[in-house]
Amino acid sequence: MSEQPEARITTYREAVREAIREALMKDERVFLMGEDVGHYGGCYAVSKGLLAEFGPERIRDTPLSESAFVGAGIGAALGGMRPIVEVMTVNFSLLALDQILNNAATLLHMSGGQFNVPLVIRMATGAGKQLAAQHAHSLEGWYAHIPGIRVLSPATIEDARGMLWSALLNPDPVIIFENNTLYNLEGELPADAGAVDIDRARVLRHGEALTIITYSASLHKSLEAAERLALEGIEAEVIDLRTLRPLDDATYLASIAKTHRALIVDEGWRSGSISAEISARIMEQAFYDLDLPVSRLCSAEVPIPYAKHLEDAAIPQVDSIMAEARRMVRHG
Repeated sequence: MSEQPEARITTYREAVREAIREALMKDERVFLMGEDVGHYGGCYAVSKGLLAEFGPERIRDTPLSESAFVGAGIGAALGGMRPIVEVMTVNFSLLALDQILNNAATLLHMSGGQFNVPLVIRMATGAGKQLAAQHAHSLEGWYAHIPGIRVLSPATIEDARGMLWSALLNPDPVIIFENNTLYNLEGELPADAGAVDIDRARVLRHGEALTIITYSASLHKSLEAAERLALEGIEAEVIDLRTLRPLDDATYLASIAKTHRALIVDEGWRSGSISAEISARIMEQAFYDLDLPVSRLCSAEVPIPYAKHLEDAAIPQVDSIMAEARRMVRHG
């Protein structure tokens, strides 16, 4: 019997870099473009070293104009290339929203199915690093509202390594949201890690007391909360959504049929959020499986503060997840 390759310790940042490197090596049509991705090595050091390895034709620094270089990426995709466009932070992506919504997401429809746009856009998202209100919001739910694109949110090192190639194989636009607090996350990655399924959510912890539905950095807070709740006799099931558009309803609905309680943890704002959409779907499809109403923990409806204690208070934390889970199980 052949031995399985050993897992190795790596970081989320290194996993994303390996994914980009693999894509560049596998397909000569792939190139990376964005602000500071070349000589500087990326704002979050994700692309460090790639310019020296692949040269300026494959690792392209761009001007500080999101609309221009996202538009260039759309044009390159239409021309047969497989561009990876890096936007420094989700807040800045709003400067390219016209290109993403009115061009990338609609061209297949407006061309009567003639023109696919195989574009991948990567961007940092989320709060927790004191980057203040213009750099730290979680707008993934906004993009998940748009037909014509796929929205991915890798929370684990395995998904950080494997989602990119799966996205590049997709014929239509894909946006990958990388939470900036995860880049230093360290963990094991199988030596044979590769492309992953981007169609299915994943149950990362099994339990019977309630279902916690979450994604991105909130996954790790939810898992920690579940481990601590287990010491109190509350066994929570934790689901990583992984893909926000299209949502995998089947996975969380199956869990709710078992636990009869649903808590959604979402770093986005509560009003009009992805958590609101999931809650509505649960009510439409699993109302009679519930023992009490769906609960949501979201960010406070304020611009993300700079001060650390205020930033921490504005976004869901382990203690607030535990407190709401206790309420639902013991008093619901």
